[in-house]
Amino acid sequence: MSDIPIEDLDLAAATAEHETLAAAVREHERRYYEEDAPVVSDAEFDALVARLEAIEARFPNLKAESPTQAVGGKASSKFEKVAHARPMLSLEKVFTEDDVRAFVTSVRRFLNLPEEEAVALYAEPKIDGLSLALRYEGGDLVQAATRGDGRVGENVTANVRTIACIPRRLTGAPDLLEVRGEVYMGRADFLALNERQAAAGEKSFANPRNAAAGSLRQLDPAITAARPLRFFLHGWGEVSGPLPPTQEATMRWLGEDLGLPLNPLAALAPDLDAVMRVFGALEAQRALIDYDIDGVVYKVDRLDWQARLGMVSRAPRWAVAHKFPAEQAQTLLEGIDIQVGRTGALTPVARLVPVTVGGVVVSNATLHNEDEIARKDIRVGDTVVVQRAGDVIPQIVRVITEARPAGSQPFVFPDHCPICGATATREEGEVVRRCTGGLTCEAQVVERLRHFVSRQAFDIEGLGEKQVKALWDWGLIKGPGDIFRLAKTDAESLTPLRNRDGWGSQSVRNLFAAIEEKRRIPLSRLLFALGIRHVGQRNADLIARHFGSIEALAETCLGDEEKRAQALAELQDVDGLGPIVVEAFGQFLAEPHNETVLRDLIAELDILPPEARAADSPVSGKTVVFTGTLERMTRDEAKAGAERLGAKVSGSVSKKTDIVVAGPGAGSKLAKAAELGVRVMTEEEWLALIGA
Repeated sequence: MSDIPIEDLDLAAATAEHETLAAAVREHERRYYEEDAPVVSDAEFDALVARLEAIEARFPNLKAESPTQAVGGKASSKFEKVAHARPMLSLEKVFTEDDVRAFVTSVRRFLNLPEEEAVALYAEPKIDGLSLALRYEGGDLVQAATRGDGRVGENVTANVRTIACIPRRLTGAPDLLEVRGEVYMGRADFLALNERQAAAGEKSFANPRNAAAGSLRQLDPAITAARPLRFFLHGWGEVSGPLPPTQEATMRWLGEDLGLPLNPLAALAPDLDAVMRVFGALEAQRALIDYDIDGVVYKVDRLDWQARLGMVSRAPRWAVAHKFPAEQAQTLLEGIDIQVGRTGALTPVARLVPVTVGGVVVSNATLHNEDEIARKDIRVGDTVVVQRAGDVIPQIVRVITEARPAGSQPFVFPDHCPICGATATREEGEVVRRCTGGLTCEAQVVERLRHFVSRQAFDIEGLGEKQVKALWDWGLIKGPGDIFRLAKTDAESLTPLRNRDGWGSQSVRNLFAAIEEKRRIPLSRLLFALGIRHVGQRNADLIARHFGSIEALAETCLGDEEKRAQALAELQDVDGLGPIVVEAFGQFLAEPHNETVLRDLIAELDILPPEARAADSPVSGKTVVFTGTLERMTRDEAKAGAERLGAKVSGSVSKKTDIVVAGPGAGSKLAKAAELGVRVMTEEEWLALIGA
């Protein structure tokens, strides 16, 4: 990560750094959630995400391609899949007292609270374990599931029944109760387990979190039963009956009355000073507690406020995780390797002599771009200070110049791609250098296809990075459409897949079946899968909802420049889509090669329109504009509520606008509505219309 202050980044520099960080986060999430084998610590991972989120706060359009908008990892095919009735969300992370203060301020602003009204927070240690949902029906434990990707997890019920501290039956519970918490392993138990593993000649675990995750996700419950797993409650999902009015009271009811394991270190903090006292106390006790914690979670105590605050794409607005400070160490920089990303960006990575930073061994660090190397004067052979900023890929904080060896030379950044040898150019105003090889560059082609089949895109089972590269190397796929013709191509091949290394008849049949299953794809996922710059999941969904169908998009955006210009002008009015996103989308569509790719996919796929939202809502499908000052709610709360009811929220008034909600101080938008004859209503009339 760069240590350039966020406010000093221009858009080009922010975009380049964001691409590098996002790629690293996705890879570490895959290793952490899907393989239970992370190569960096939680603190290192959190630092990477924190930098991503800071960049996105200043440049919101960069959220489009960001892993910050996703939750967790894909559920393993080894276990039966479980769809969560309510998503198991992640948490936004903060690192300083000012960040916590900003969180409380954002809560006040969203809810329009007066300064004198206290915002009490429920504070609890952030356990470094594996998230788990327990479902009780009629008081009996009927299902246990991991978080997975937040929407679909793994059924681990048989294994969870072996964990002694988890009750199999609750007395006095409502008919339906889903509770959530963290499975973990104590440090002493972890060390003892590793001793037993070593004595038996079996693989040791890297840390207690890996041990807990690996133990819970065993196909044989007897193995889980032999592992010393524990559980702490931290929340709930579906509940059939009413709850107490606060987080603290509900947790006390779940723990004291129903007998679920509650963390005794959790506390209610009535104000910010109390919050920071809790944080300081837990940080001071951290080394003495027999289980790993990496911070403190704060939740708005009032449940009615939690309901109003709602959530963003992957996290609630009413909770945040305050991480413990970073740790540092010194090591030697052995070399600087140049990696080529799917967009052609050349990214330097520092190769380090492995060093332990806060109990985790690290061996590399991202250097971002050539300007970053020059600014810090980083050279091969330097002794450097490495920092774990939270828990992500390490960053080089500074060079210890007095330890620099004699004859050291500044690093010369290559002007040719290390993969294909094509010229690597740097456009004026950009900090990133890019390979000009495009589709002729193996690094870009494989990465683009890998993104196309990735979890958030087409999610084709059995077609990972290794398989994509092999199929490309063998000439069986050269573009996205070739994937859906693979069965036909393979049938005509002199060397069919079943006869190639790593494949067999059954695996080939499974792959072809998985590909066929993905011929039906929502429009938003297709748009995301295309890898259009700045068009990630959130923006892909907004674009898909604006056009409504692939037919409408093709009719207005493909082949006719005048129609495309008009369609893009209308797209500018979609609330949440900025000019950078729309421009990038337009540039993609204007490229003849991309049009060919898209038309090819249209011919191969059954592309589904966006799901209807709140079809029975009086404003479903309506385009709404909010203007002026709202008195009963904030503008953000009004927009979020309208979108939940299926309305499209726009930032400007046009002939396609259905309703303008105008408060005091409404100006040009109100005048425009009058000019066009658009329906105008007050905030009270809007609330009456939606039944709020």
